[in-house]
Amino acid sequence: MSDLEMAAAQAYLKELRLPAFARMLPETLREAEAQGRPFLEVLRVLLEGELSQRQINQGRRRVREARFPYTKGLEEFDFTANPNLKKPQILSLARGEYLAKRQNVILLGNSGTGKTHLAIALGREACRQGHRVRFYTASGLVNELLAAQAELSLTKLEKRWLKYELVIVDELGYIPFSKQGAELLFQFLSLRYERGSLLITTNLDFDRWIEVFGDAQMTTALLDRLTHRAVILVTNGESYRFRESMRVKESEAAG
Repeated sequence: MSDLEMAAAQAYLKELRLPAFARMLPETLREAEAQGRPFLEVLRVLLEGELSQRQINQGRRRVREARFPYTKGLEEFDFTANPNLKKPQILSLARGEYLAKRQNVILLGNSGTGKTHLAIALGREACRQGHRVRFYTASGLVNELLAAQAELSLTKLEKRWLKYELVIVDELGYIPFSKQGAELLFQFLSLRYERGSLLITTNLDFDRWIEVFGDAQMTTALLDRLTHRAVILVTNGESYRFRESMRVKESEAAG
């Protein structure tokens, strides 16, 4: 293929929105000619390259849409520091079967034991698999609900939530909510029941959730829905942040 023909082919491919195909074309054709590879094999390689790049780009868009507060991955998580968490179970969750089943995941434990790290890491894995994900802190979600109610746009917001295969609600129980805020949060969490997965991190045992919602009947009804077929992981142990702080202090004292 002449340089002119190559340029024309690449222009057509870009017009067809096949940028990875266009980028790979010159080198792939040179290798194919040198190795005598058949046309269909060359075509397959180029199409696989285009598909792979699209999946990577889609995953990046999903991660941006999710609005994670920072980047955390499973490869960074220190499982040896928290024997309560079994690595095979976390890696199984990372494969995303719970999303297909619309199951919930609840990470329950003391502050600083890696709950948010795991929530973000599992959320990013879901994004890479093509799922739509949204990350909230519990307080941020309640504030958004209250604002939507004030603007009479709550129904519109609820419809948007249902487009996400996974909604992460971080730090449930760290601060109390007003009666109105608690009722709206109950409404949101109930709306997700068997229609999409929730991943919740909390520092409160279930018998203390009434401190968040303020009503025993409402709390019981919500827990029935949330824990039905849910994966519940207890992360209790020494705080990662406390342990790291002590390590730094010991290092400074030794130095």
